Amino acid sequence: MKLIDKINKAEEEDRCYWSFEYFPPKTQQGVMNLYDRIERMCNLGPLFIDVTWRWGGKSSDLTLELCSNSQTVYGVEANMHMTCTNTNFNLIRTALEKAKDQGVQNILALRGDLPSGTVDFDPSVGEFKYATDLVKYIRSTYGDYFCVSVAGYPEGCQSPEDIDRDIEYLKDKQDAGADIVITQLFYDVDNFLAWVKKCRDAGITMPILPGIMPIQNYGGFKRMTDLCRIKVPQEIWDRLEPIKDDDQAVKDYGIEVAVDMIRKMRAGGLLGFHFYTINLERSTSRVLEKLGFVPAVSEVRPLPWSPSLSEKRAGENVRPIFWRNHARSYIKRTELWDEFPNGRWGDARSPAYGDLMHGVEVRLTADQALKKWGKPETVSDIKDLFVQYCQGGLDALPWSDTPLQLESAPIQARLAQINGRGFLTINSQPSCNGEPSSDKMHGWGPPNGFVYKKAYLEFFVAPGDMHALLGRLGAEPTLTYYAVNKRGKLLTNCPEDSPNAVTWGVFPGKEILQPTIVERVSFLAWKDEAFDFWNAWAKVYEPGSASSSLLTAICDDWYLVNIVENNFQKNAESIFELFEGLGEQQHQQQ
Repeated sequence: MKLIDKINKAEEEDRCYWSFEYFPPKTQQGVMNLYDRIERMCNLGPLFIDVTWRWGGKSSDLTLELCSNSQTVYGVEANMHMTCTNTNFNLIRTALEKAKDQGVQNILALRGDLPSGTVDFDPSVGEFKYATDLVKYIRSTYGDYFCVSVAGYPEGCQSPEDIDRDIEYLKDKQDAGADIVITQLFYDVDNFLAWVKKCRDAGITMPILPGIMPIQNYGGFKRMTDLCRIKVPQEIWDRLEPIKDDDQAVKDYGIEVAVDMIRKMRAGGLLGFHFYTINLERSTSRVLEKLGFVPAVSEVRPLPWSPSLSEKRAGENVRPIFWRNHARSYIKRTELWDEFPNGRWGDARSPAYGDLMHGVEVRLTADQALKKWGKPETVSDIKDLFVQYCQGGLDALPWSDTPLQLESAPIQARLAQINGRGFLTINSQPSCNGEPSSDKMHGWGPPNGFVYKKAYLEFFVAPGDMHALLGRLGAEPTLTYYAVNKRGKLLTNCPEDSPNAVTWGVFPGKEILQPTIVERVSFLAWKDEAFDFWNAWAKVYEPGSASSSLLTAICDDWYLVNIVENNFQKNAESIFELFEGLGEQQHQQQ
C-alpha cells in the first residue's frame, strides 16, 4: 500500500502516526538482530519503516531484502531509500524493478551523502545528478505505482543560507511527482515550524514528517550535529554538560527532549513523526510511551500473528500454531505455495500446497550462546535454563528469539513448574472465553469483537515421562494430542487429520475467523525443524563434549508433544493438572 494513502487516512482522522528508520548492518549477525528488533518494534504500531542504503547503492540488495521481509514477515509497510550519489542508470533501474517485483511500493528518493573523504558534491559523477532527476525518472517509468518520498532540510542542506533555495528545490520535487517530505533531524522546533510555514507559503502541499533522533550519548550527539550542521539550542547543551559522562542520564534527557519537541510540534498542527532509531529501540519506545502514543490492538494485531503484505499472500488468515515464534521460517517454508489458506485451513496434502522446505539456525554467535546458556551437562541444567526463560531470567532459547509473550503471563508460574519437572515447553497459550478484541493481553482483530482460545502446550519430554503422560491423556476426553520422536514415530488420539481451531474470533458483520490451528501434516513438518534446534544448539560446543553429547541425545531420544484442551470454558490453569506428580521436580527452583 502506498504511504501517502495511509498518511492521508490518518490526517483525515486527526490521528497521530509515527515511523521508524533503520540502516543495514554490516554483518549477518547484525542483520538477524535487526530483524528481531524490527519485529519487536512493530508492536509499537509504526505506520511504516524505512531502510537506508549506502552511497553508490552498496547496500541496495540488503536494503531491498530488509524492506521486502519486513512487509512479508512482519506486515509493516516499508519505504526503501534510493540515492543518486555514485550510482548509474542500470543500478537504479534494476533496484526499482526488483522493488516492484517484491511488492515494495514506497521509495525515498535522495541525492545521498557524499563518499567518505569527499568534501564537495560533483554533479558530473553519476547519471542521476539530483533527487529531482530520480523522482522524474520514477514517475515517467512507473507512473503512479510508487509513492515517492523526498528529503526536506529545515536548516538548509549545506547551511542556513541555503534554506530559501532548498525550499525552491523541494517545490521542484513536488512538481516532479513527489508525495511526502521526511526532514533531516533537528532540535530547534521554533525554527522548524517557521520553515514549515515557509514551505506552505511556497505552495508545497505534501505532508511533512519531522525527523526525530533521541539523544543517545554525548559524544555521538556532538559528532552527529557537527556532521549534519544541526543547530542545537543552548539550553540543550547546558543541560547536557553536567551529565555528559553519564550515558544513562544522557539517554533519559534525550527522551525528555524528544517528548517536549513532539508535544510542541503537535500543538503546532503536526500529526506525523519520523524517528531516526539508529537501530536502537529503548529511547524511541519510551518517547512513544510518555506521549501516550499507544496503537489500538486492532492496528497492531489484526490477527494473532502478523499478516503478510505480500500480494500473493493477500487474504491469508489461517496458520498452524507451531511456527508462532518463527514467522520468518514459516514464510520461507511456504513461499512456493500457490495458494494460501483463507477462512479455513483446508487439506495440507492438496497439490495446491507446495513442499515445506526448512532450515534451522541458532540466532546467536557461539560466544553469545555460551554467555547466555553456559555449558549444560545434565538434564537438570537444561531444565534450569527453560525454567529461567519462563521466569523471565532468560530472554531467548533456540526455539524462541524473544521473551515469553504477554499472553502467557496468567500461566507463567505453571509453565516454570512443569519445565522444572522435565516437560520443556517451546510454545503455549492460555485459554480465554469471549475476551473483548481490544483486550491488551488476549485481544486481536477489529473493534467490538470477542476472541476465544483453547489452552495449548507444546513441549519436549523424555520417553519415560512420555509413557506416564499417555496414561493420563487417555483418561481425559476433552484433551487431544500429537506426540512424535525424531524418527517419526507418531502417537495421537486424534482419529482424523482435520484441523483443530485453537484460536477464533467473532466480529460484527463478519464470518467467524479461525486464524490458528493444530493439524497433523503441519505438525510432522514442524517436528523436523523443532528437533533440529537441538542439533544446532549442540554445534555451539566442541564435538564429543558433555554439552554437545547431552543435546544430541535429547534430540535423538525425546518426544515432541502438543496438547489441546478443547474445553475452552475451563480456567487457564486446568491443563496443568495433567502434570501433577509427573517428572522429577527441579528442587533448586522452588
